[in-house]
Amino acid sequence: MSAIPLPFVVVILLGILLIRVLVENRALFKPVPLFISACILLMITVGVRWTLDLPWIRFIQPVIAALLPPVVWLCCSKLLQTPSTRAWPHFLFPAAVLVLSAFWYRWHPPIDLILAVLYFGYGTALLRSVSTESNYLERVRLTDTEGARKVVSTVGGLLLFSGIIDLMTAGDFDFYRGSHAAVIVAVANALTLPIVAYAIAIIGGSVPDNENREVEPYSIPKSNSQDAYSPPEIEILSITEQDRKIMGMVDDAMHSKKLYRDPDLTLSRLSRRLGVPSRHISTAINRVLGRNVSQIVNEYRIQDAIRLLKATDLPITAVMFECGFQTKSNFNREFARVTGATPSDYRRLGANHTDIDCSSKACPEGLLRESRSQET
Repeated sequence: MSAIPLPFVVVILLGILLIRVLVENRALFKPVPLFISACILLMITVGVRWTLDLPWIRFIQPVIAALLPPVVWLCCSKLLQTPSTRAWPHFLFPAAVLVLSAFWYRWHPPIDLILAVLYFGYGTALLRSVSTESNYLERVRLTDTEGARKVVSTVGGLLLFSGIIDLMTAGDFDFYRGSHAAVIVAVANALTLPIVAYAIAIIGGSVPDNENREVEPYSIPKSNSQDAYSPPEIEILSITEQDRKIMGMVDDAMHSKKLYRDPDLTLSRLSRRLGVPSRHISTAINRVLGRNVSQIVNEYRIQDAIRLLKATDLPITAVMFECGFQTKSNFNREFARVTGATPSDYRRLGANHTDIDCSSKACPEGLLRESRSQET
C-alpha cells in the first residue's frame, strides 16, 4: 500500500486552510492568501525533492524559503502603527538567494547560513515590533489586540526556530555531506509551516472586513471645555497638555457617539474619527491612564454593561453584544478585571455589591477627573 509523503499531507491541509480563508473573505487582507500560497509552493518543492531529488527543485527550494520571512513581515507590519512603507526592498534578499542558488555548483555559497540569518533577522524584528505598547496593532479589532500580539510573537518565535533548522542543515552538509538535510527540512517545515500559516490566517481574521471604509469624522462640540486638536499646534504644546487634550477628545467621543459599542472598532478607525494620529492616541492613553487602548475601550464597555445589568432585565449575552463585546470569555475576563466579579455574580448581588462608579480609578473617567483636577 502506497503512502502519501508527509509534505504532501501538509499541502492538503494548507490547501484546505487557503480555501477557508478565501471563502471567509479574508482575502481582503491580501498578504494572508499570498503567504499560505507560498507555504503550499514550498511544501510541494520539499515533497518533490524528498521523493525525486530533481536538480531544478534543489535550485528553486531555497528561493521559495527566502520568500517566506519577508511575506510574514509584510503581513504583520500592515497591522502596526509603523508599517513597512515599501515592500520591494524586502525582496532583495530572495533575489540574492536566487543568484547564489543559480551558481551553487560553481561557488558552493553557504545558502543555508544566509537563510538562517534571514529567518533570525525577521523573527527578531517581529518580536521587537510587539514587545512594547508603543507600536500598537492599529488595524486589529481592539477586542483582539492582545491575542493578535501573542500570535505575532508566536510567528516570530517560529521564524527563529526555522533559523535554527537552517543552521542544522548547514551543519549536516559540512559534516555528513547533506545526507540528512532533506529529512530535516521536510520534517521541520511540516511542523512549523501549518502553525505559521494558521497564525497568519488568525491575524487576517482579526482585521475587520470594512476596516478601509470611510468613517464620518467626529468633531468636538464647541461648548466643550477641551480645545480642538490641531496637528500644527501639537509641536508647541507640552506633552502633558497634548495628552490631556487627546484624552478629552477620546472621552467625549466615547460618551456622545458610543464608539465603544462598535465591535469592529480599531485604533485606526478611532484615529480617523477623531482626526488624531493613532500613535498620539495610544501614547496619550498610556501616559494619562497607564493602560493600553483596548483596556480603556473595554472599560467604557464595562461601564455600559454595569448600567444595563442594574437598570434592565436583558440577558447577560444580550448585554455583552450591546456593549460591543463579541466573545463571552473576553467579556467575563474584562468584567472581572474592572469589577472583581463576573457579570452574573454582579447582577445577583445587586445593591449589596460594591459599586464601580466614574470616580473609581478602575474607570477612565475617574482618572481623567483626577488628571484635570491636578491641572487646575
